[in-house]
Amino acid sequence: MYKKGFFLFFYLLCFEAIIAQEIKILAENTGVSIRGLSVVDDRVIWVSGSGGTVGRSVDGGETWLWMQVAGFEQVDFRDIEAFDGVTAIIMGVASPGYILKTINGGTSWKVVFEGHDANIFMDAMEFWNEDSGIVVGDPADGKIFVIRTFDGGNSWQKIPEVNRPVAEKGEAMFAASGTNIRAISLSEAAFVTGGMCSRIFIRDNHYDLPLLQGKETTGAFSLAVYNGRKRKTASRLAVAGGDYAADTVKNGNCALSHDGGKTWKAPENGPSGYRSCIEFISRNKLIACGTSGVDISSNGGNNWKLVSTEGFHVCRKAKNGKHVFLAGANGRIARLVW
Repeated sequence: MYKKGFFLFFYLLCFEAIIAQEIKILAENTGVSIRGLSVVDDRVIWVSGSGGTVGRSVDGGETWLWMQVAGFEQVDFRDIEAFDGVTAIIMGVASPGYILKTINGGTSWKVVFEGHDANIFMDAMEFWNEDSGIVVGDPADGKIFVIRTFDGGNSWQKIPEVNRPVAEKGEAMFAASGTNIRAISLSEAAFVTGGMCSRIFIRDNHYDLPLLQGKETTGAFSLAVYNGRKRKTASRLAVAGGDYAADTVKNGNCALSHDGGKTWKAPENGPSGYRSCIEFISRNKLIACGTSGVDISSNGGNNWKLVSTEGFHVCRKAKNGKHVFLAGANGRIARLVW
C-alpha cells in the first residue's frame, strides 16, 4: 500500500511538472520574421530576421534594442551567432550572400564575407568556439556549399571543391532556424538535408533519415546534439522536420539516434506537426517548434506533448545557462517557463 501511494504521488508530481510548462511571450515586432536566435546566457539574447533586422536583449528578454542594419534593409538574416553582449555575426542567405560582424553591440557592422554567385543560398552557421566556425549552403553543381573561419568570423574561406560533400539530385537544405548544422565534437560538425532525400552528413559518411521526403518541402530541418561540446563525440542526436507545406502532419517529422548518427529510429509518439527546430534542454528533455506549435519531450524524444499552438521558427537553450527562448513570425520572442 505504501509503495503504491508513493508511486502515485511521484507520478502526479511528474504530471504536474509536464503540464506546468508554458510559453511566455516577451516581445513582438510586427512584420519581421525571425529565424536567427543565439542565446549567450540567461540574460544576453540576440535575434536576426527579415528586413535587415537584428534584436538584442541584455536582461533576459525583458527589454529589446531593435536595429535595422544600414544598407542591408532588404536582406533576410536567417542565422546569428553571438559571443557576448557586444559581439555577434549575422548571415544573409541569398545572392548576394552576406556575413556581417559587429563588435560594438550593433552600432556598426562590417562585411566579412560576400558571395555573388548566382546559385548561392546559405542555410546555417555554427561555431565550435569564438574562433572556429562553419557555414553550409545549398548545392551548386552537385556539391554542398561550405565555408570556414578560423579567426572569429573576420575572414572566411571556401572549402576546396574536391572536399565538398556530394548531394543527390533534388537534395538541399532549409534556412529555417539556423540549426541544420551542429557541432558534434570539439572539431567536427554534422549537417542534415531534405528535399527529394533526407540524410545526415558526418565526416566523410552520410546516413539516411527516416523522415518525410520526396518533395521540395520535406525532410530534415534541424539537428540537435546532446553535450557535443563537452565530450569527444556526441552520441545522442535528434532531428526534426517533416513537410512545411503540411505543418500538422504528425508522422515522419522526428528521428533519434543513440550511436552518433549511424542508426536512427522514429519516436513512439512524435511532435504534433512539422518542426523547424529541435533542441536538447537536458539529456532527456527536448523542445521542438514549428509553425503549428511547440512540443516537449521528457523521455529523450520518444514521446512528445504539445504545450502550445503558437507558431515559432526557432528555439535555443542558453549556451551558458538554463533558460530556453523561442522566436518566430511578427518578431515574436518567448521564453519557456518550466
